[in-house]
Amino acid sequence: MKYIIWFFFIASFASIICGYALDVSYSQKLIGYGVLGFFFIVVPLFSWYSWKDKNPRDYMITKENLDKMREREGDKRR
Repeated sequence: MKYIIWFFFIASFASIICGYALDVSYSQKLIGYGVLGFFFIVVPLFSWYSWKDKNPRDYMITKENLDKMREREGDKRR
């Protein structure tokens, strides 16, 4: 999966660079497709890949998590 994300990232980036570097009639389309590919393919795939084995509740600020952070802070001060 990591290689698929890298492939789409490089393809999107190359499309944007080619759109700026080449002087062809469809250079604006290359830039647009590169941006769309980045934001609609690369970013969601990367987000899913990096969060797939994690529990989002561990990263939310809840009463239990605040109590745990306060306990850890108290342990560090001693």
